[in-house]
Amino acid sequence: MQYDPIKNIFAKFIKSNSLLRKIFYKLLNLFFLRSWYIRRILKQIIPKLKPNSPKILDAGTGFAQYSYFIAKNFPSSEILALDIKEDYLQDAESFFKKVGLKNVSFKVADLRKINFHNEFDLILCVDVMEHIDDDVLVLKNFFNSLSEKGYLIINTPSIYGGSDVHDEHEESFISEHFRIGYGKEELEEKLKSVGFNEVNGFYTYGFWGDKAWRIGIKYPMIMLNKSKFLILLLPFYYLIVLPFFLFMNYLDTNSNIKIGTGLIVIAKK
Repeated sequence: MQYDPIKNIFAKFIKSNSLLRKIFYKLLNLFFLRSWYIRRILKQIIPKLKPNSPKILDAGTGFAQYSYFIAKNFPSSEILALDIKEDYLQDAESFFKKVGLKNVSFKVADLRKINFHNEFDLILCVDVMEHIDDDVLVLKNFFNSLSEKGYLIINTPSIYGGSDVHDEHEESFISEHFRIGYGKEELEEKLKSVGFNEVNGFYTYGFWGDKAWRIGIKYPMIMLNKSKFLILLLPFYYLIVLPFFLFMNYLDTNSNIKIGTGLIVIAKK
C-alpha cells in the first residue's frame, strides 16, 4: 500500500482551484494527528524567535500546508519551502501567488545537498527523515543552516510500528520509506552528534492516536488503493466514524505517551 498514488490524485484535484486547496489544507489539519502536534509546537516556538522577520525553512514541504499555516499566522516571517517534487512546488507557488501570500518562496532541492550557513531561525521537517538514506548528513546540513539559538523540529514515524511494519497481517506504508522510523534516544543522539546541545524528543500516536490513525486514515487509504471509485463512499464512512476519530485525536494530544508510533524531536542550536 502506498501514499504517493493517493497524494497525486489529491494534487491533481486541488491544482487549479484555490478554494479547493484551502479546504484541502483544513482537512489535512483536521485529520492528520501530526498536524495537531506540529501546529501547537509552532505556536509555542515562533513567538520566541527574533521579532522582526524570522527566517523559516520548511524542509520537505509537500503540499506546503505548514508553510501556509505559518504565513497566515505569522505574517512577519520569511519562509523558504523546499522539496524534490517540482510539480508540487509549482502548484503551491501558483496558489500562494493567487491568495496574495508573498512571504513564502519555493525551491527544488535535495536536503542532502543544501548548503546554507546560519540563515534560518527555525527549520521544520515533517515526515521526511524516514525517506532519506544519509540522515546524519541531512542533520549536519540542518545544523549548519540554523542561526545561533535556532530551532529544529522533526516529525517522523517511530520504530514502534510507525508504518505498521510490525503488523504481519496488515498492509504497510513501509515501501515508501528508507527506514521504519526512529527511537527517541537514537534520533536524539544523532542530533547531538552533529552539534545540537538542547534536544528534547517525545512520542505521539499512543493508544488513542494509533486507533484514530487506523479508522481515520489507514483504512480509507486501503479503500482508495483498491479502487479510486471508492472515494464516493468516503463521505458516508466519515459521517459514521468522524466524531470518534476526532475525539481519539484529542485524547492523544492530551495524554502522557510513553511509547507511540510517532516521534517529534525539538533541537536547539
